[in-house]
Amino acid sequence: MSKILVIEDTQSLRKDIIEMLSYEGFNVRGAEDGIKGVESAREFMPDLIICDILMPGLDGYGVLAELKKDSGITTTPFIFLTAKADKSDMRKGMEMGAYDYLTKPFSASELIAAVHTQLQKRDALKRLSDKRLEDLRENIILALPHEIRTPLTSILGFSDIIATDCDTREAEQIAEMAQYINAAGSRLYRLTENYLAYAQLEAMTTSPEWKEILQTYTTSDPGIIVQDTALQKAQDMQRESDLTLKIEANVPLLVLPDHLKKIVEELIDNALKFSRWGTSVTVTTELNSQNRYCIHVLDHGRGMTPEQISAIGAYMQFERKWFEQQGLGLGLIITRRLSELYGGETTIESVPDQFTRVSVMLPVA
Repeated sequence: MSKILVIEDTQSLRKDIIEMLSYEGFNVRGAEDGIKGVESAREFMPDLIICDILMPGLDGYGVLAELKKDSGITTTPFIFLTAKADKSDMRKGMEMGAYDYLTKPFSASELIAAVHTQLQKRDALKRLSDKRLEDLRENIILALPHEIRTPLTSILGFSDIIATDCDTREAEQIAEMAQYINAAGSRLYRLTENYLAYAQLEAMTTSPEWKEILQTYTTSDPGIIVQDTALQKAQDMQRESDLTLKIEANVPLLVLPDHLKKIVEELIDNALKFSRWGTSVTVTTELNSQNRYCIHVLDHGRGMTPEQISAIGAYMQFERKWFEQQGLGLGLIITRRLSELYGGETTIESVPDQFTRVSVMLPVA
């Protein structure tokens, strides 16, 4: 049974609305002014709020603004009641987060229709949110044990051999095992760094102060950073011969140099990781028609479907149940978050089993 809170200072109207909604099977509670309405909302935790705009003391806008501060109620559908069909009032309410308006006087059928519409939308959003949460949970459950266990197994296994059997091993064998240990440690280190980077970015994107500070930084020679970072990543993965660089633009950017380096690292890592050895990976830079600095990374690997591209997000590693993958799906979302932090954007074009082109557009200084 859905719970509805009615905040209306006119007693007769409040009573009528409560009766109409109760007759429809809803659990309804009333409040006679804005202050009591806010208190009732926090106690009652309704699925929908119906609120008059013009009330003494705290008006409807004030109620909405106050409830938006409460994380438990901020997404609750809000229907305003107004005595006049003033477009400026409607626009103000919608900008603040109201979902719908009912102009007095309204009929029972209009009220019920508006309530059902908003509750249906709420249910649809909840189902979508629940699905995304379940996808996230499933991907974490599938990815995390693999990501931690695999490199740890290498570290423990090879170090145990070296510790217990080094006297019978050739120096070359020990050196090779040491390289495996180093590679596994590097993988764990990268995993940890990406976790920390993602957490920091999530905090930054919600902080106006951080955005203001970051806008004061510039990268004077982005071409060198793109070139050196791409080459280093290709060398680390023993794919130098597969990498092609076309650095055709080099202008100062409104981006922190370390963040530009991180963007390129993740783009190249993703392209090399999901393409086969011997297939080309091409990195191109250019100024587009909007005077944005563009970094394009093209690979000819597995590719993605439109559905996979639209669903891309943290920890979303597609087809992990069928394909062995590395990384928790943080790379592209870190790239996207970083570009958005500076007012840029990230786009993805892909055809399964043919190619993937990831493009990052960044502001010029």
